[in-house]
Amino acid sequence: MTLASPDRLDPVKAALSRREKAAVLVQILLSEGAKLSLEELPEDLQTDLANTLAALGPVDQATRDAVVEDFARELSGQSSPFGRGLSGALRLLEGTISPVLAQKLRAKAGLTGADNPWERITESPTEKLAPLLERESIEVAAVILSKLSVTKAAEILGQLPGERARRITYAVSQTSAVRPDAVRRIGQTLASELAIEPERAFESGPVERVGAILNSARGSVRDEVLVGLDETDAAFAEEVRQAIFTFANIPERIDPRDVPKIVRLVEQDVLARAIAAARGDLETAGEFLLGAISKRMAETIREEAGEITDLSEEDGEEAMGLVVAVIRQLEGEGEIHLVAGEA
Repeated sequence: MTLASPDRLDPVKAALSRREKAAVLVQILLSEGAKLSLEELPEDLQTDLANTLAALGPVDQATRDAVVEDFARELSGQSSPFGRGLSGALRLLEGTISPVLAQKLRAKAGLTGADNPWERITESPTEKLAPLLERESIEVAAVILSKLSVTKAAEILGQLPGERARRITYAVSQTSAVRPDAVRRIGQTLASELAIEPERAFESGPVERVGAILNSARGSVRDEVLVGLDETDAAFAEEVRQAIFTFANIPERIDPRDVPKIVRLVEQDVLARAIAAARGDLETAGEFLLGAISKRMAETIREEAGEITDLSEEDGEEAMGLVVAVIRQLEGEGEIHLVAGEA
């Protein structure tokens, strides 16, 4: 981690006029999805802005970052009618700019939302702190470790590669020479970094996504994909297997008391086709379902399944998939809970 120096922005200040920097900021805000009421500006300013944006051309990331830093520094250093500097400005802009951009601006200005940033850092869970100690310099990692409780520091060290853990531990002995203002700046930057939650492109993780896809795939396709995953990443393949729920998993992961709820939402002819298709390794699952409902209903479905003589493999898999879909629906609604699969 490096701390920004005011001198760093001099090239940008020399290269861009204030009007151009304003255009860059508008460009950044629009790219972040902000809704700007630019139509409220005087027409001549709207014209100037449009012409400046057109003349700017592509703006590299370093320039964008420098303009944001410059903007954050100016706001944090001047009074404002809507509050004290950048903090007040961000309160005014709440809901207008994206949360991620607001956090980036806070980070640039050293705003953490707390007088003592180390309180937030030391209260953070180890799963967030351990990656910090892995990617920061040895010296910064030693400062972080020195500010943590003995128990938490030991827990985090246990999660780091041995060589890095030893180097950080030794560097702790050198932290007595670090100035308090440097420790404070490190804390402000780290607290801001911890406060920024990266935008997620997907609502679920890769294991859950692949598991959900394979849940809906035909059995032959699912088996082929899992074999391929075993060859490329056995650990990931095992995690996906744990996330998958298929008709065959019903006996080990469904509470028998929940079966009537499931059966009520499955059309009887669909359930009969699923039972008819449940042969070989799947027969246990079919018998489990029939054994958990009333004997009269079980006999009716068994007889109906026995009368099905021309069921294709595709139709059978579709019927079993519909039963699984109902189970997933009830689980999502909190009506039933799946028993954890074996690790």
